[in-house]
Amino acid sequence: MRVLLVTGKGGVGKTTTAAATALRLAEDGHRVVVTSADPAHSLADSFDQPLGPTPTEVAPGCAAQQLDARERFEEHWAEIRDWLLQVFDWAGVESVEAEELAVLPGLDELFALTEIESLCASGDHDVVVVDCGPTAETIRLLSLPDVIGWYMDRLFPASRRLHRMVAPVLSRVGRLPMADDAVFAAGQRLYDRLDAVHRILADPEVTSARLVVNPERMVVAEARRTFTQLSLFGYQVDAVVVNRVLPDDVADPWFDRWRATHAEHLDAVRADFAPVPVLQSRLAPADVVGVEALRAVGAELWDGHDPAARLVDRRPVRLSRCGDDVELSVDLPFAERSDVEVSRSGDELLITLGAQRRALALPESLRRREVTSATVADGALRVRFAERARMGT
Repeated sequence: MRVLLVTGKGGVGKTTTAAATALRLAEDGHRVVVTSADPAHSLADSFDQPLGPTPTEVAPGCAAQQLDARERFEEHWAEIRDWLLQVFDWAGVESVEAEELAVLPGLDELFALTEIESLCASGDHDVVVVDCGPTAETIRLLSLPDVIGWYMDRLFPASRRLHRMVAPVLSRVGRLPMADDAVFAAGQRLYDRLDAVHRILADPEVTSARLVVNPERMVVAEARRTFTQLSLFGYQVDAVVVNRVLPDDVADPWFDRWRATHAEHLDAVRADFAPVPVLQSRLAPADVVGVEALRAVGAELWDGHDPAARLVDRRPVRLSRCGDDVELSVDLPFAERSDVEVSRSGDELLITLGAQRRALALPESLRRREVTSATVADGALRVRFAERARMGT
């Protein structure tokens, strides 16, 4: 089973890349589904075919879908929403405002994430290609299982115990609607789905991220930041796709400066992202719409490469022995030491990178050790752990 996450700055051609990759995989004999986690949903426009929430065959061996957020909302959030509406009604909130407040921002993307688990579990597909949203939305989306898991592991059991103790008293005193077991069960189901998604996405044997860029300075700069942030949360980037490169056969002198600029950015991308493979596709003479046009892009893009393969054989988080010490390495390409803060809280290592923060659960072998140093060098954070007994000597 393979999951391919295709992301990039808005407008760089990630939907085209995702659709073209899916068609190439199908031609190679894989059973493929491409799904959209982008709220803008442009897969149907790319294939030039109507798409719905159920995978629809767009070519032999290749299906595509655009999720119905309302349908997924009713499936995962209905019980929680109904309880919230009761609470808001008790508090005197108008019904229209209560409906809006009962839908948390980002739920659409959250439910799109759970769809990945459903597609993987169905057994109908060998490869799931995910057309992700623009990079900022993608980082927020892919960090959700990690963040929500942290809260659910710590707060959910405690809040349920507290609810059982105080609910009878509060319901008699103030008639406040209290969450019943159905509400907690709905929350548990959603958490279980997210936990299953997290296991899939965090496994580099299964999931790879592919960054799509244009040969433009600001786009490449954002891709660098995205690469670092994806690595922080344990996602392996195994390819960079440079899209819309000016073809060599364009002879008009007006384009000479553009061609030189594209060549300069291509060289920079290859140097900066090495050893990650850098693939490229030329600027098309017309809109890339429909299966045949997408197949042409896929043939060019993946010429000489297997899109289903792991193109980089490296885990973003690694453990290694250093004499009596153990070193934990977390890939953070392009990060500077001043960008990173590291601390420890119990059995977790807290890593802060700009506005992003990850609570990394330490394996059992490190929980009995103390942190002795933390350095950022050669594109990785390296944290050294020593035995407590030795630390005391």
